[in-house]
Amino acid sequence: MGDPGFLIVFAVFIIIVAVIVGVRRKHQRYHKSGQGADSRNLDNYGAPALSLYSEAKLFSPHNIITVADENDKPVYKAHSRVISLHDKTWLETADGKEVAYIWSKAVSVHERHFVEMADGVKFQISNELMHLIRDVTNIEELGWKLEGNIMALNFVLTDGAGRPIAVVGQKALSVKDIFSIDIYQPQHEAIIVAIVITLQHMLKDRRNAAAANSSSSS
Repeated sequence: MGDPGFLIVFAVFIIIVAVIVGVRRKHQRYHKSGQGADSRNLDNYGAPALSLYSEAKLFSPHNIITVADENDKPVYKAHSRVISLHDKTWLETADGKEVAYIWSKAVSVHERHFVEMADGVKFQISNELMHLIRDVTNIEELGWKLEGNIMALNFVLTDGAGRPIAVVGQKALSVKDIFSIDIYQPQHEAIIVAIVITLQHMLKDRRNAAAANSSSSS
């Protein structure tokens, strides 16, 4: 028979994983194209003006993220340098027109990223130091706030008056970063997409840091 202590620890680990998976499945607001917005989004904010879908390609040499519409037609594409001290990313329309340039500080406890839109709008995204369950990310130049439920993988972008700009849901249990983006203020579509691309990079950086810490501790 195996070591009883190990079996207990393993059983506890399985229970914790099962609870996390159950919470994410129950509360996540991700939806596929053609399914329509999550019912809770409709109850809380009404029907979105449109929905987009972001997906990071696996094993891409240029860290490509594509954003498509409800008909799976590509609308935007983001690409990054594989090795870059400042995580430089370029966001373009599907036909190659520049939309935004995104970069980050090499070392920042606030996970600070900078966004320069092609029309001249500039802003920075800084994460308030880690909350236990909910992340709060400030976009000071725009007066916006991005609040995210890390357990359920849901993020709500609001303006200075607290009105919804977009609701972002990440697909759970996926080897790829896949998001649905329900947009409530379509006049800000390009900025919303730039923020979601930045969010994907922040989450990826956090996972990489966690993996590195785990490797060093072991």
